[in-house]
Amino acid sequence: MVRRRRMVRNYSSEPVDRAVLDRVLGNALRAPSAGFSQGWAFLVLDTADDVAAFWRATAGDRTEQPGSWLSGMMTAPVVVVPLSNKDAYLDRYAEADKGWTDRAEERWPVPYWHLDTAMASLLMLLTVVDEGLGACFFGIEPERVEQLRETFGVPAPYTPIGALTVGHRVEDPGAPGSAASRSRRPLDEVVHRGRW
Repeated sequence: MVRRRRMVRNYSSEPVDRAVLDRVLGNALRAPSAGFSQGWAFLVLDTADDVAAFWRATAGDRTEQPGSWLSGMMTAPVVVVPLSNKDAYLDRYAEADKGWTDRAEERWPVPYWHLDTAMASLLMLLTVVDEGLGACFFGIEPERVEQLRETFGVPAPYTPIGALTVGHRVEDPGAPGSAASRSRRPLDEVVHRGRW
């Protein structure tokens, strides 16, 4: 499944079966999370009206004359927005079994709330392949996040880390991504055994 995973940027109009989508989401919950904090949430948009509202919120006027990337992505019948919740992690590590007495963010070497939510997103991408579907993970422009929040009532503690389109693949995978012009780095270039 890992070698078959590709970002898909164009979809058929066939709807995604609810049971399949539930399996995709259910597998996201199997992701690791620091202290089993599970500080994630998933905004699922699977009606035509909600998907259209997502694109209006995140792409604005560009939806009127979309380029090849956006026009392909807008064909997806499902959009999932993974959101991280930093407070869930700070609260969890202030509990007695973790040994910290406060919610100090500076103790964290990296923001695990984002990292864990990203791992949950990857599990969704892999499950999509298992289910014979296609998906694409992409970012939401920072200046559009507030509009996304307002449109869908996203509570303040939750931060969208990106979005996934999900749908049935078509022959034309859509606009080419960077992988079309850049080769994958070889193993011996990125792996350092024993020392750098």
